[in-house]
Amino acid sequence: KALAPPQPGSEGRRFRSLRRHHSMFLLRTGALAAVVLGLSFSPSTNAIAPLRATLAPASALSAAPLAPLRGGASMKRALSHENLSNEVQGDNDTLEQRIYAKDEENEHRSLWHDLPLFEVDIKTDKPTGFVNFVCEIPKFTRKKFEIATKEPMNPIKQDEKKGQLRTFKKGDIYFNYGCFPRTWEDPDFVHPDVGVGGDNDPLDVCEIGLRQIQTCQVRPVKVLGVLCMIDEGEADWKVIAIDKEDPWAAILNDIDDVQRLLPGTLETVREWFRTYKVPDGKPENTFALGEKFMDRAFTLSVMHETHRAWARLVKGTIEKQEEDAKDSKDQKPASKKFTMKRNLSVPAMDAMKQVEGSLLEDEARLTEAMNKAAIG
Repeated sequence: KALAPPQPGSEGRRFRSLRRHHSMFLLRTGALAAVVLGLSFSPSTNAIAPLRATLAPASALSAAPLAPLRGGASMKRALSHENLSNEVQGDNDTLEQRIYAKDEENEHRSLWHDLPLFEVDIKTDKPTGFVNFVCEIPKFTRKKFEIATKEPMNPIKQDEKKGQLRTFKKGDIYFNYGCFPRTWEDPDFVHPDVGVGGDNDPLDVCEIGLRQIQTCQVRPVKVLGVLCMIDEGEADWKVIAIDKEDPWAAILNDIDDVQRLLPGTLETVREWFRTYKVPDGKPENTFALGEKFMDRAFTLSVMHETHRAWARLVKGTIEKQEEDAKDSKDQKPASKKFTMKRNLSVPAMDAMKQVEGSLLEDEARLTEAMNKAAIG
């Protein structure tokens, strides 16, 4: 409640005393709310903000000064969404802005290569069975953010075309959009049911839960199904998933559950992808497999293939590094930290050797999930 203006004499002193008590009450209330909600509180501004950068929208993060990247050789264990933070370099709405992931040791990490495909419990260091989803574009927004697959440490940036930042002219997207780490849609692999090769990117994911997930935030999700869009002659798979903490997650176990319990959701996703390029003067996109959303078991087979394709991509690059090192006159390890295959940036040789153990776990957990889906 607003206080009346001060009066002369004792009434003025009484007002100043009440105002001091009122200010202290606001400070204590703000601090208490921050503790309860897991937020930070600034007494100077009465401002409450998220403690973790991963929970703040990219547009709200202050741009850090350009700094050299740190990471790679010092990697010690698998990443988890619970020990990641963000660093923004460059100003908002510029071609130069990049959003980097950082671990608990303040090292830059690649959300494409360093983050395991399956979520890992940081207390037990064991997979939980859920899959790590990297959000690039939050639902109800239209800036086209994406992982920079051609840059070291693979930050997230806003896509551009002919020097202009890209947004969806169709309007805001209706779901959280991103990708799975350690997957790659190989242009040389032609799926027998589709007839065309992949689009040279990580496997895309549409998260259909209630919460808005922010750019560069990682969330564990449950896999439900997949749609295959044909984009300019390339297979562009769209996995349907839901955040493991979403209220609907407990009762959505396969794509038929989504159709039955959330009617219209899948049609909305498909129509979005069918028409989102039309405002740019392009024709509607088409879909393989009779425009059908395939079930969880089929989706896991797609994930398995794209995960193995990613492993082949990385392994092939590492073998090339080793060959270059042997061919060099001084027989020293290759000095180039990142090599390019298909114009993609992949981990350096020393960095990749640090995560070989978690690669085996990714493969084992994916095989286990596929077997369970086939039995179910």
